[in-house]
Amino acid sequence: IAKMMTRAAVCLMLSFLPGWCADWNPRLAAQFMDRRQKDWFAWPRANRDATPCVSCHTGITYLMARPALRKALGEPEPTIYETGLLESLRSRVSKREPPAAPGIGVESILAALFLPNTATLDRLLALQIKQGDSKGSWNWFSLKDDPWEVPESKFFGASMAALAIGSAPAPERDRRDLRDRPEVKDLVAYLERARTGQPLHNRLTLLWASSRLPVAMPAAARRALIEEVWQKQEADGGWSIDSLGPFEFKPEAQHTTGSNAYATAFTAYVMEQTAPGKADPKLAKALAWLRRHQDPEGGYWHADSMNHVYAAGGMESQFMRDAATAYAVLALLGR
Repeated sequence: IAKMMTRAAVCLMLSFLPGWCADWNPRLAAQFMDRRQKDWFAWPRANRDATPCVSCHTGITYLMARPALRKALGEPEPTIYETGLLESLRSRVSKREPPAAPGIGVESILAALFLPNTATLDRLLALQIKQGDSKGSWNWFSLKDDPWEVPESKFFGASMAALAIGSAPAPERDRRDLRDRPEVKDLVAYLERARTGQPLHNRLTLLWASSRLPVAMPAAARRALIEEVWQKQEADGGWSIDSLGPFEFKPEAQHTTGSNAYATAFTAYVMEQTAPGKADPKLAKALAWLRRHQDPEGGYWHADSMNHVYAAGGMESQFMRDAATAYAVLALLGR
């Protein structure tokens, strides 16, 4: 039977044996991600009023990757951390905060993405900015922290909103003609208007969204962006963090050159979504890079903060590691 299975499938079945799989170890990755969520839920800064924050680096990525790992590993139930993060989002849907508050814009997008139903989708569209240069987008955090919380990150958030709309279940999408709503047309107009000058990281997010909502990005722009991404691939198959910019130089950050685990994992996953099922030697090279760079003991893919040098082992020092690990898992599982 084993001879009829792909190596990846055999690895998943036997990943409980330490060191068995020369490619990568899904179970170790799951253990790392769960351990990080345990610490996240206990961290006071992330868990005010018993409602853990769903952050871009640790929460969003966990909710995307952990269900895929759970399915691959044959686990029957969601983890307590999946359930806790979703309950946190669910508890905020009915909150009435000032529409201009960045947090409510972020949460409305995440609720629509992870809890898609009439209430969350209606709330998403209701909280959209209705006028000015940002018309069609949502308020988003701008805290001078790359790559998710800088002024340009409003575009990242709008791209995630497009992903949520494009990923809505068919009955909900079709029953409400969701994609034909005026708010969606305003979103598409904003994405077209604001796309020029965005860091590659944000444009990759839009490319990802357009795989679910094609109207979000013209076909010619998609082709040009895909070509740009492949041109920036390193000889070893990865991508550098600088290639996802331009980003503001941060003298207090750890500066690295060459292929980076977060940049490679995120880019490989997005490129995989643009042409699912199609073999591409450049993508295969990127996936091979990821297979080589999982920590054999910790199960993670290491990446440093783009903003600061934190004390080793602290919560903040592992944020980019969280994101790199989740996107590496998604890319390697082909989800």
